[in-house]
Amino acid sequence: MIEKMSEENTEEVKVLEAQIQHLQAEIEALKGQQQNNNKDMTLQFRGKMQDAMSYLFGQTHIEEERVMSRLKEEVEEMEEDLKQQTQMNGICLKTCTTKTLQKIDNKLVQKLCVSGQCSELVFQVEFHLSEVKEGQRSERTISDLNVVMDASDLQNFSSFLSRAEEQSDLLLFFRTLRTFSDRCDDRCRAFEHFKEKYPSVISFPGGSRSEVMALNHPELPGCILFIHWAVAVSNEGEVTPKIELLTKIPEEALELFPSQALGGAPESFQSLLRILGPEAAIESMIRAISLSQES
Repeated sequence: MIEKMSEENTEEVKVLEAQIQHLQAEIEALKGQQQNNNKDMTLQFRGKMQDAMSYLFGQTHIEEERVMSRLKEEVEEMEEDLKQQTQMNGICLKTCTTKTLQKIDNKLVQKLCVSGQCSELVFQVEFHLSEVKEGQRSERTISDLNVVMDASDLQNFSSFLSRAEEQSDLLLFFRTLRTFSDRCDDRCRAFEHFKEKYPSVISFPGGSRSEVMALNHPELPGCILFIHWAVAVSNEGEVTPKIELLTKIPEEALELFPSQALGGAPESFQSLLRILGPEAAIESMIRAISLSQES
């Protein structure tokens, strides 16, 4: 009886061991399957992430290209607009810097420094620009205007400049600067024309862009006529050429010139100016006092 029971227990143990081994095998198989699934999921996730990142980077690159293209177009449009403005008003801006001094609520105050050139005149302008917003409207005002130019060549411009700075009238400054520069260019072209036509008698004590042109008489030693061509500017910005004939005539020269035409030359020149204009009046004066060898 005991032996029989022992045999039965042994058989049960063997069955249980076989079941345990089978379960262990299933567990190992499940672990392997889980690892494979994790690998597949990782690969799938990585693939999807790579696709998403590639898409995002591709979109970012496309967007950057669009932004750069738009900025390039805007810069080209501004350059073309600046070129047209320069051609129209004759003022070429070189640099412009901006510094924010105050920014509170609806008020913005900035300091601007602009440098440029109008023909041969170089300038630097500093001013404060205040902007106050009220709803959809905004009001801008200019204050603390300061203009730096070469004062040594601008005696007739300095008084106007001081008034423009006091009133912070930037628009009046630029408008007057252009007109003043144009009249100075007219004078320079006229002086250079006469120098080219009469090189032996024409000279410029202060250079061709100065206010004075000298006429030296070849037959009268020490006899010099000066054309003083100033460009006056009123405090209100009105630009007016002022041309005078000044003489340097020794007594000996007057004695050698019986007609005494040189003595009354300044008054005669003013009459010619009113009738003929600057260049024709100068030409007539040159011929009248025999500075020209032409008939």
